[in-house]
Amino acid sequence: MKQTNQLLGEYGTTIFTTMSALAVEFNAINLGQGFPDSNGPDDILDEAVRAIKYESNQYPSMMGIKELREATAKHSKNFYDIDLDWENQTMITAGATEAIASSLFGLINPGDEVIMIEPLYDCYLPMVRRAGGIPKLVRIEPPNWQLPYEELEATFSPKTKLIILNSPTNPAAKVYKLPELEFIASLIEKYDAYAICDEVYEHLTYDGARHIPLITLPGMYERCVRISSAGKTFSMTGWKIGYSIGAPKLIEAASKAHQFLTFTAPPNLQYAVARGLKKEKDYFFNLGKDMELKRDLLTEGLESIGFNVLRSEGTYFLVADYSPLGDFGLDTEFCKTLIMDAGVGAVPFSAFYQQGRNDDLNNFVRFCYCKKNNTLELAINRLEKYFGAT
Repeated sequence: MKQTNQLLGEYGTTIFTTMSALAVEFNAINLGQGFPDSNGPDDILDEAVRAIKYESNQYPSMMGIKELREATAKHSKNFYDIDLDWENQTMITAGATEAIASSLFGLINPGDEVIMIEPLYDCYLPMVRRAGGIPKLVRIEPPNWQLPYEELEATFSPKTKLIILNSPTNPAAKVYKLPELEFIASLIEKYDAYAICDEVYEHLTYDGARHIPLITLPGMYERCVRISSAGKTFSMTGWKIGYSIGAPKLIEAASKAHQFLTFTAPPNLQYAVARGLKKEKDYFFNLGKDMELKRDLLTEGLESIGFNVLRSEGTYFLVADYSPLGDFGLDTEFCKTLIMDAGVGAVPFSAFYQQGRNDDLNNFVRFCYCKKNNTLELAINRLEKYFGAT
């Protein structure tokens, strides 16, 4: 029989699915995959139910319902002073991942070079390759996640079509600072490139770190697609509602791909997310404040056990070095041991680098802290018990 698609087939099952399945099999607490164990704000849930009953359940506009597109534009204005024409500069998708795919497929021509900064969220590389793009990878590495300015500049070329910038960054939990963004913006302008900005954790920054959308920098308004996620902003990762903003030319290009991917997203969920984006600023502030406390709880617990925990400036995640605990082998084996013997799930950090298993990145794991406090406390207790007995 003829082969299936070889490019996508070579990736196999994602590490998140693998570790989550193992956690279920061994009844472990899953601190690997990034989803909360709460159910989201009641008023947003109520609006989704209301919309099912009293709004249309037929195809909404391909670009999204008017209410959500207007709310998306207003949200960007309220938080970042970005002026938008909602009719030409917003698009609603079936999650932020679909927004990324639509932008990549809409902008890349075969042979275009695409710059990505490792560690990578797992969907970027296969999407770029499937679109015909040529990946050009640059690294930031633990423990300091320094942006390698000279190496990044050397990666840009006349063939560069775009850069994918994820800030706050999954999995490094880095929030890019203004000087770094200014340097990236200067390269984008110099090489007449674009940026796809994955900003799904925009409201989850800590210790005074400030999220700065690249699109707000001089010269970037016409060159950036900014992508956000209701799943992360409202702790409803299963809803898969993404919202993008950008220059009309870029949104139009992304929409050409969006129409052939999912075409649209559930209308009742769009009404509910529109309601959520209209919340007072205190909601978004408290979202980050509450998550910061959870980060501190898990950080302190892991450090008391003996992990070397790296600073998490944002997102749902923290990175921990387990080498001070002893020789537990490579990170993949260590994560399997945690699940099967300690009853706690994590994700091996080398999975986020293309050559992670072949260098010095085999002693780090990623933990997720967007859980109820008693869940985090139980996980810490299990780890204390396990490592105290080894």
